Amino acid sequence: MAQLNLEDLVAIMRDCAGEDEHVNLDGDILDTLFYDLGYDSLALLQTTGRIEQEFDIVLDEDGITEAETPRALLALVNDCLAQAA
Repeated sequence: MAQLNLEDLVAIMRDCAGEDEHVNLDGDILDTLFYDLGYDSLALLQTTGRIEQEFDIVLDEDGITEAETPRALLALVNDCLAQAA
């Protein structure tokens, strides 16, 4: 079963929306708000769209809106992947 890990999520985030030069995405960011990481709703939309495309899944829109941290987004994606398996 495929899973999305933090390293892969960070790579997708960087590819889709870049990286704020004042934020270290290599640190402990699991519980840091996306807003505090410099990622707005458009950046998250691009990120989740890329995840859906790469993993061939459809994420719940309400779940995406409620996922305010990398940990929450990883849980959403990995739950969806587990259900699709």
